[in-house]
Amino acid sequence: MNIRKYMTAAAVTITAAAFAGDAMARDFTIASWGGGYQDSQRKHFFKPFGDSKGIKVLEDTYLGGWAQFKAMQETGNRPWDVVQIETSELIRGCEEGLFVKLDWSRIGPKSNFIQPAVTECGLGVVVVSQLVAYNPKNTKAQPTSIADFFDLKKIPGKRGLRSDPKGTLEFALMADGVDVKDVYKVMSTKEGLDRAFAKLESIKSSIQWWEAGAQAPEWLVSGDVVMSTAYNGRISKANKDGHGLKMIWTNNILYVDKWVIFKGSENEDAAYGYLKFFADPKREAAFTNDYTYGQPNKAALKYIKPEVAAQLPAGKNIADAMDTGRADSVEFWLDNSDEIFERWTAWKAK
Repeated sequence: MNIRKYMTAAAVTITAAAFAGDAMARDFTIASWGGGYQDSQRKHFFKPFGDSKGIKVLEDTYLGGWAQFKAMQETGNRPWDVVQIETSELIRGCEEGLFVKLDWSRIGPKSNFIQPAVTECGLGVVVVSQLVAYNPKNTKAQPTSIADFFDLKKIPGKRGLRSDPKGTLEFALMADGVDVKDVYKVMSTKEGLDRAFAKLESIKSSIQWWEAGAQAPEWLVSGDVVMSTAYNGRISKANKDGHGLKMIWTNNILYVDKWVIFKGSENEDAAYGYLKFFADPKREAAFTNDYTYGQPNKAALKYIKPEVAAQLPAGKNIADAMDTGRADSVEFWLDNSDEIFERWTAWKAK
């Protein structure tokens, strides 16, 4: 994905909103995670929804974290109506009044969805795993664990890592021998957080940072990196194109992203209409058969192909996963996000 293109698009959208004010009605706008993933969302959700309502649907790219939302709070400019986000940003934005508290009667019965997909301000979008992936063409020894990702002697070469402390610090501690159930207990101490940064420091010279999910498989295919953390659906999509990348499901990190609606959106009716449109189980299943992420509507599973279901973040694939929706994970990042992001930025700049 051309990340500069999407960042420019975001800047243009925000600037346009700043000058237009209330004088010009803004088209309904959805922000997601870009690349092939967003291409598939456009095919199965965005374009069909716009066509069904006879409206124009604009798109933008969200890069993760709180920075873009903080800018919106400070300027009052909110160029998006609906955005796909992770759990800690969902909860923070809900508490700070940035997102609408959902009226579920306008979406569908809560019982239709898996439990993590139903929250005060968010509707589940996908079930995703971030895991270690590699290209066997570029490695002599085959990695089998997150510990191997940090072993430069066993497997020399560049590593791709998400440019975000969330998930990355958890990977570092699990690679250093911390059990998945104890990660936040350890990381809540100064010694534990220092330990996570020290583990990352041990491979810092070999890290190539990715910001957009599409970059990880691109780098694995090109040989820019020998291993990378990546989203499972991005790797599955690359393999549909014949690239033969491998995924390590041990100690993957599990996410259930959410759709949220911005409070004060002039397109709130369209936003609710989109969430209801999205929540159709056959439509969700069609997306998953194209792009291998789990779906929030329980009924979608019966329409997903068996060979696709075997590749989803479910069952044995997430037996020892780090669930970012669990209470200690959410609490940790809500309490420590600003401080850790400040330390993270300074550490990366050294």
